[in-house]
Amino acid sequence: MDKKLIGIDLGGTTIKFAILTTDGDVQQKWSIETNILDEGSHIVPDIIESINHRISLYEMKHEDFIGIGMGTPGSVDIEKGTVVGAYNLNWTKKQAVKTKIEEATGIPFVLDNDANVAALGERWKGAGENNPDVVFITLGTGVGGGIIAEGNLLHGINGCAGEIGHVTVDPGGFECTCGKRGCLETVSSATGVVRVARHMSEEYAGDSQLKQAIDDGQDVSSKDVFDYAQADDPFALMVVDRVCYFLGLAIGNLGNTLNPSSVVIGGGVSAAGEFLRSRVQTYFEEFTFPEVRTSTQVKLAQLGNEAGVIGAASLALQFMEKE
Repeated sequence: MDKKLIGIDLGGTTIKFAILTTDGDVQQKWSIETNILDEGSHIVPDIIESINHRISLYEMKHEDFIGIGMGTPGSVDIEKGTVVGAYNLNWTKKQAVKTKIEEATGIPFVLDNDANVAALGERWKGAGENNPDVVFITLGTGVGGGIIAEGNLLHGINGCAGEIGHVTVDPGGFECTCGKRGCLETVSSATGVVRVARHMSEEYAGDSQLKQAIDDGQDVSSKDVFDYAQADDPFALMVVDRVCYFLGLAIGNLGNTLNPSSVVIGGGVSAAGEFLRSRVQTYFEEFTFPEVRTSTQVKLAQLGNEAGVIGAASLALQFMEKE
């Protein structure tokens, strides 16, 4: 029997699992709720229990697996296999994830930051088309990213490579949770899109359903902003244009710096699809020089929720091949 991989995508509300072939085909998948009580102390035991249960359920053995890969929020020490500062998991203290999971399953284990892992997934089986040079940006509650250059995931000296959400696009702009101002995250995340809309609505005097909804104190989401824009609401179109300007600026600078084959946009905000991508493309072309403009493509992610588990499996495959 061909050996298999296990991919895990650890999130604040659910933990997704998958068993994959070495070609990246998902054969089984399941998920459990993330129990963040008691400082997140149940998370690792729950993961171990779920893996062992499924292996016996499918009448498999632990030696049938090459390795387990996992994407997690927080700061990751890949060599030691520890995580710290994953606040949405209640992991404030350092967690020895690798040691515990390897001891309890007998399967080699590796983990990395969740945005990096999603980047690996999109690169391997998604929009990146397995090219060695791919940049991935995820537009969710925040903005994350991952950079794969010449086949290697970049980590940087302190694990902060690929933190595209903290590229400055609007000097003196909105304050970010990181403590500085004008980060891409403050204007292009799901919350950022709404912040831009509320800020711009103060000065907009024309006729607009979006403006009216904001003025009436309605709970407006980033999806609402894009829906109004697609329905030709003049104010919503201005907001989307502003958001795409900032995204195009950041992606253009990444293109000029790295010249990847593609910059892939994923995450919840990317559900706006071609409407978003084409506008980002326009600004990307404005902010890149000719050789980059003609060689680097701006694409939409293809894997959706599966990017994490597929990327985690590819992380395990790469890591075990190096060992």
